[in-house]
Amino acid sequence: MMLRKLLSCVCQLTCAASLLAAPVIAQSATTFKAADNHPKGYPNVVAVENLGKKLEAATNGRLTLKMFAGGVLGDEKTAIEQTQIGAIQLLRVSIGGISPVVPDVNVLTLPYLFRDEAHMHKVIDGPVGQEILDKITASPAKVVALAYMDSGSRNVYAKKPIKTPADLKGLKVRMQGNPIFIDTMNAMGGNAISMPFGELYSALQTGVVDAAENNEPSYFTQNHYTVANVYSRTGHLIIPEVLVFSKTAWDKLEKVDQELIQKLAREAQMEQRELWNKSVADANAKLKEKGVTFVDVDARPFVEATAPVREKHGAPYAEMLKKIQAVQ
Repeated sequence: MMLRKLLSCVCQLTCAASLLAAPVIAQSATTFKAADNHPKGYPNVVAVENLGKKLEAATNGRLTLKMFAGGVLGDEKTAIEQTQIGAIQLLRVSIGGISPVVPDVNVLTLPYLFRDEAHMHKVIDGPVGQEILDKITASPAKVVALAYMDSGSRNVYAKKPIKTPADLKGLKVRMQGNPIFIDTMNAMGGNAISMPFGELYSALQTGVVDAAENNEPSYFTQNHYTVANVYSRTGHLIIPEVLVFSKTAWDKLEKVDQELIQKLAREAQMEQRELWNKSVADANAKLKEKGVTFVDVDARPFVEATAPVREKHGAPYAEMLKKIQAVQ
């Protein structure tokens, strides 16, 4: 009898301890939502997914990450708003997406700002790049800027080679709606037309526009090469993207966790770059197999033609421009 009572007490105490422990475990485990408009398998998405795996391993499952790719949580504007209120914690965002709140980042959207992608990497990997991230974090954007991600060089594609500004004369060229981008193409010799990206294939097919511009992976995955099969390497825009964390969620983290996420984000930046370079090489190989003509371009005439755009839109960022140009 005494043994049964003793066992009963032990069982009750064990159950009580389990019930008390359960909420503590549940409260200490946190899953972050990460979002990206690019599809699963895209370099940005893969790099952030790997960040999540490292985070889970480093915290023994206390912090985990779930990726929502392909824009399932809304378009970029919606995703930014959701990140600002803390509904999304980690977001890859374009410079254009945050420039309305952080005008200083517009410096990165100027044509021929960087001499080439290697120059861009030296800038964003160094103190100038960190200064821009800090400006984003200190702004009213309500996000913490952690790292950069590559999106390559933007080049013009059409049904004919584009080697000089004269080759663009009379061509209607689809551009993103940013005023700097519109002015850039107009200065390069084309007639810039703003339209949603989703309408571009049909517009190229029907002649609503004559040309467009983008990086090689996007040109390939969107099948634009089937309606505009000459890709001219104008390299007029080289614009990095940014990985941000919701400040609402960030401020609730312990400092040790903030430092860990910052470290892993930096690693993700470097990993994404390698993945991006591979995706560009793969896209180029596939495009050549499809019969696309690649045209190397002497950019100097385009650099000269777009000087007024840099002067007009770069004036508010003169000091930052000097710092960027000084990076060797």
